[in-house]
Amino acid sequence: MSSSVKAIVENPELVRERRRQLVAAAITLFNRQGYFSTTVKDIAKEAGFSAGLIYQYVLDKQDVLFLALQQIVETNKEQIPAALRGLTDPLRRLVSAIEAYCRVLDANRDAVLLTYRETKSLKPEHKETLKRSELETNEMLSSCIEECIEHGYLQPAKVELLTYHIVVVAHAWALKYWRLREITTLDEYIRLNVHSAWQAFLTPRGRRHCSKVLKSGASVADGGRSPVRAVRQRN
Repeated sequence: MSSSVKAIVENPELVRERRRQLVAAAITLFNRQGYFSTTVKDIAKEAGFSAGLIYQYVLDKQDVLFLALQQIVETNKEQIPAALRGLTDPLRRLVSAIEAYCRVLDANRDAVLLTYRETKSLKPEHKETLKRSELETNEMLSSCIEECIEHGYLQPAKVELLTYHIVVVAHAWALKYWRLREITTLDEYIRLNVHSAWQAFLTPRGRRHCSKVLKSGASVADGGRSPVRAVRQRN
């Protein structure tokens, strides 16, 4: 996890594992009873730690919140490149990158909700780090879009604006999951909602090729090549 949060313990693997436990506990509590109502002692108890032990791995509760929110973007930084590994076709890369992104959000729905509710509670330096990380994640999607434009599969577009259109629609799965889970599946939501956000820009050549790509099972949903780790998933 993020090196911008200092730890007293020097063993990187131990720090990573302990912070993973703290993040899982914190996300559960922050969503159940709110960030401000949750104490460091509460987080320690939920994680199975002594309260004093937490301070070996973080400075304060704000550090735990930052780690919880940073987990999503860091997971995307792992999962999107993993989904793209070995793929050279631009449209296949775009489809796989988007689906990997969506599955990270699905696996971390509670953390997504927390991001929208509690980013304002972060320290200024952590807010800036989170913003930079978001832009880095978005750039992976933007690069795939640019490749498709260069190869004549997508019409010229404001790439960053189109990227955010995809991102916002993808986030809606987590934000409105309470209802969406009753009327659709994640695979269907990706196909009908998230992919439609960019398919409107397909050129005639792109439409023909996209049909082949989707039918060939190039997506993460069909290939299952990129397992996504969940921080804490709501049932």
